[in-house]
Amino acid sequence: MGIDLKGYNGFIFDMDGVIVDNYLYHIDAWREFCKRHGLSFEAEAFTRKYFGKNNTDILQALLGKSLSDIEIDILGEEKESIYRELYQPFIKPLDGLKEFMSAIKMQGKKIAIASSAPQSNISFVVEKTGIKELVDVTVNGNMVRLGKPNPDIFLKAAELLRIQPEKCLVFEDSFSGIQAAINAGMQVLAVATTHKKEEHDPALTIIGNFRELL
Repeated sequence: MGIDLKGYNGFIFDMDGVIVDNYLYHIDAWREFCKRHGLSFEAEAFTRKYFGKNNTDILQALLGKSLSDIEIDILGEEKESIYRELYQPFIKPLDGLKEFMSAIKMQGKKIAIASSAPQSNISFVVEKTGIKELVDVTVNGNMVRLGKPNPDIFLKAAELLRIQPEKCLVFEDSFSGIQAAINAGMQVLAVATTHKKEEHDPALTIIGNFRELL
């Protein structure tokens, strides 16, 4: 590997596309949401424009207007409830994730989840994948003002872990998330789920799943 894992005390995991490979279920949920609201939807264009961003940014862009916090919460939870219903029968952690997290914890390291997703989705994934006891802190999209590629969400995770940013390693699948980690002054490892390995910057260390790190 191009990264020495021993040099880090905090390991920060994005959720969608990192802990679970759920990209297609989110796409199906957004497709159904747009259908219900009479909005056009094209999966490739949607992925290119919005993947890795938070619901506030996505919803306002899709609807073409500013929305109140209450409107964003209601519409966002409508979409996320569709997603959870679609994904629940199929949810599983990325290959090798639980073993990798367990190995980190045995070394006395700390683990955070830092996701643009709402807390309802984070709780859903953490419970259903059986990793709750392995995670020290979680940061959701509502805990920071600016979404990825702004670094706030990763800096918040480092703050809650009480670990300096340069001692944190981030696992990310989206281009905006990777840039957010770089902007936070952290090392980042790309997970090739949502985007194929050849789509990522070749200067990055890229894995297909966590079994490659065991």
